[in-house]
Amino acid sequence: MIPRLDADRRIASPSDNFLRHLAAQGFQGDIGARAADRLVFSTDNSIYQVEPAGIVFPKNIGDLKRIAKALARPEFSGVTIAPRGGGTGTNGQSLSEGIVVDCSRHMNRILEIDPVRRIARVEAGVVKDQLNKALAPHGLFFAPELSTSNRATIGGMVSTDACGQGSCLYGKTSNHVLGLRVVLADGSDFLSRPVSEEELRALQTRQNRIGHIHRTLARIARDDKALIDKIFPKLNRFMTGYDLAHLQREDGRFDLNAVLCGSEGTLAMIAEAELNLLPIPACAALINIRYDDFNAALEDARTLVALDVASVETIDETVLRLARGDIVWPRIAAFFPGDADGINIAEVLADTPEELSEKLAAVAAALAKTSFAGRKGYTITTKKADIEAIWAMRKRAVGLLGNVEGPTRPVPFVEDTAVPPEHLAAYIREFRALLDAEGLTYGMFGHVDAGVLHVRPALDLTRADHAALVRRISDAVVALTQKYGGVLWGEHGKGVRSEYVPAFFGPLYPRLQEIKQAFDPLNQLNPGKIVAPAGSSLPKIDAVPLRGTLDRAIGNDIRAAFDNAAYCNGNGACFDFDADSLMCPSYKATRDRRFSPKGRASLMREWLRRLSEKGIDPRREAERQRRTSVILRLARRAWNSLNPANRDDFSHEVRAAMDTCLACKACAGQCPVKVSVPAFRAKFLELYYGRYLRPVNDPIVATIETMLPLLARARPLYNLAVGSSLGKALLRRAGLTALPTLPARSPRRELGRVPTATAQALARLDSAERADAVIFVPDAFTEHFDPQVLLDAVAVARRLGIHPFLAPPLLNGKALHVHGYLGAFHRTAPRTARQLDRLAETGIPLVGLDPSMTLAFRSEYAGAAAMRACVLLPQEWLATLIDRLPTLAGKWPRHRLMAHCTERSTAPAAVGQWIAVFAKLGIDVVAAETGCCGMAGTFGHEVRNREISERLYAMSWQPALASAGADDVVMATGYSCRSQAKLMDGRQIPHPLQILRARLEDDAALPLKDGAMYDM
Repeated sequence: MIPRLDADRRIASPSDNFLRHLAAQGFQGDIGARAADRLVFSTDNSIYQVEPAGIVFPKNIGDLKRIAKALARPEFSGVTIAPRGGGTGTNGQSLSEGIVVDCSRHMNRILEIDPVRRIARVEAGVVKDQLNKALAPHGLFFAPELSTSNRATIGGMVSTDACGQGSCLYGKTSNHVLGLRVVLADGSDFLSRPVSEEELRALQTRQNRIGHIHRTLARIARDDKALIDKIFPKLNRFMTGYDLAHLQREDGRFDLNAVLCGSEGTLAMIAEAELNLLPIPACAALINIRYDDFNAALEDARTLVALDVASVETIDETVLRLARGDIVWPRIAAFFPGDADGINIAEVLADTPEELSEKLAAVAAALAKTSFAGRKGYTITTKKADIEAIWAMRKRAVGLLGNVEGPTRPVPFVEDTAVPPEHLAAYIREFRALLDAEGLTYGMFGHVDAGVLHVRPALDLTRADHAALVRRISDAVVALTQKYGGVLWGEHGKGVRSEYVPAFFGPLYPRLQEIKQAFDPLNQLNPGKIVAPAGSSLPKIDAVPLRGTLDRAIGNDIRAAFDNAAYCNGNGACFDFDADSLMCPSYKATRDRRFSPKGRASLMREWLRRLSEKGIDPRREAERQRRTSVILRLARRAWNSLNPANRDDFSHEVRAAMDTCLACKACAGQCPVKVSVPAFRAKFLELYYGRYLRPVNDPIVATIETMLPLLARARPLYNLAVGSSLGKALLRRAGLTALPTLPARSPRRELGRVPTATAQALARLDSAERADAVIFVPDAFTEHFDPQVLLDAVAVARRLGIHPFLAPPLLNGKALHVHGYLGAFHRTAPRTARQLDRLAETGIPLVGLDPSMTLAFRSEYAGAAAMRACVLLPQEWLATLIDRLPTLAGKWPRHRLMAHCTERSTAPAAVGQWIAVFAKLGIDVVAAETGCCGMAGTFGHEVRNREISERLYAMSWQPALASAGADDVVMATGYSCRSQAKLMDGRQIPHPLQILRARLEDDAALPLKDGAMYDM
């Protein structure tokens, strides 16, 4: 049995009183001070870990003022804050021992869009892609491109002066900021816009913090102009943060925003931003060029840049290799044929198709004229969907570098250096030589047109010798960038790397200290970043705690055994704002970062560390637990559950985060690092409930597969229980709700003429009969609650000349796994695997019906049973029979496919296979882009989850169904999805197999059996 773990180990601090004071002063947002909250906010996408004293989530600018005014009180002069956006910083910009201010949860409103003036006004927590989604109908977009655009907030972009691909054309965030509404350290609410000389003089006369700031900056801009011109590099990626070079604009206006952009929360809190918008390019194309090696790609990039293309992106062999194994690759593989070890992606933009054709022809002619030894060939794409897919691969590059086996993984700390583009190839050669001399592997990719290459050396920072390399390599890279006239911080801000700021700014550094003093005299705003007060120094990069140092206690074996939880690098792909994307439904529904894969992985990692500190190996403990008598375990669990001493067990906080996981596997398929929450969640729940009692509904849900055949025999009683008011009330007391009724029909009785796939029956088949046979492996939920799907699957097989068999009733065990009954699952899975293996030995394909249950044989079974059989999804099986499908005459209405989220996440070819099957019939199928329906197996049937379940359905599925045309045929592959739609909207949506049967039977009407209401 696992021990009790102290939830809160920290010593009380003035920050605790500060948080209590905020609450008493009418703070309207949320305050997080639990150990779990602090832990999740102790990391970002960097190598560091710093636990804050608490987190506040302001609801509006009034809350920001309350924070600032509280800071200004004498008793809180030692309290510090650090603003935080999407939490994707690679250099610890928002990590702090003080109070973290996170505007992303509530301050995420788009306040105004003016399409005529091409201006948008947004709150700091608005996500870049969220804004561009709202702007798209107006033909406009917010330009700076980021790989993290689906979770990066505008406030965070301003704070780091973010930019990425296309910056030579579009510039940085600061190039598009028209105004910033900020809250200063004394609580002043100030709207910062470029001002004329007369307006500046008026601001300087003000006898307050705002006046002092403008007097200080105006003096520096005037008195130190020559020094500023000398020190600031003339780069596309100019020095970010405290940007004195752009304080005085070319038009003569004074722009305080030049200093605020990139200041990383050290000068003010950003409440709102007024942004310049650009027209969406009418036409675009990508030229995808392949090379023998990365050096050849770098050398040739100079040729491409000279061709006046919009942008040039380069990717090395390491990132390419990882991309080929990623979920995005099947979609784009045709554009990168062969085995290239380096690629350049050149973007061409135009206002008309004719202009685009001319530009592409010019580039093609130039490439033909300038033959290059290492260039292997190229492809061109002009389709929007293809372009987006290729850019999606490039955006995932950062995360992909973390998707390697073992403890040595690419990490960020020198990854965004910028040098003049003409020096880039030489600079990279020296950079590579530096890393090669240390014996390190690494990945490289980036924006060669801007002179920026992202470089991540592979280190195991639990090793002291590797941790020491952070200092050695950083110092060497600083010297190298200075040699080539570049900067260490070309894109991702300074953060912990601020140690090097004095060296880069030289004699101007004291001026930066004056600016900091003017804005923040008590050094309360993100101290330790960019500038230290006069008389003090900035923290050293090797003085800030490393994640790896904390992970050292866990050990590599345990880290490897818990499904990448300890290897989450914080890239934040799970914070995707879009309700129609797969990642991560529980985070979308709650906006609570604890309830995301990153949050759960952070908590799991800490839980493993605390167990290791107590000498507990969770793997051995699970084995011992399974051998302990049930009676003894029950007695211990009851005592621990009732004992008040266990109320503050840290394991409770971990369990609270695990409870909201839908086990949809979006993380396992979509996370670049392949963090699999359902897998490590099951291991945690087994151990947690080895110490504490389970909810009443857990054993009911976990044994549902075993119980369903018995319930089917008592169908009237079961239906009375789930359909009557009294029955529903009793079930709610047991933690269950929204349970479906059992239909009258039994498919196995109705399919009496369909033989069961016994060894004897299959042995009688000759080779030709086996080639024309199929074995359906129905899951318990489809067979008992939606049997028509099985009946239609059999009918489809017969229509195609295939002889159907039914597998004997088998236990899948997925519900056992989801709820952490791993002992029972590890007994069930091998038994079922052996039965399926015997069936598969005949050579007859095995076909499941429900995607979630079928795919469990590939994922959950992988760690529990050495299963050789492959149970196909229906469309995978049909794809092998596509030549048998007829082409139907006539014009068919549009068919809309709503695929199960697990299917889309972990079987990326699945949707395309359905489309191909129907295309052979002459029917166009459109795949709906939807998020999770909210049911997710048994999740939506549990009372504690129902609110989240319904919220998720309303966010994505409900509007998607409402937007379907009156003549559209809507299909859904998942049983739980169809169940949710019926429950929420009264719509009984058919499975694609049912539509396929109707079409093959040349029946214009869909099957309307038992009063079913199918959408047409």
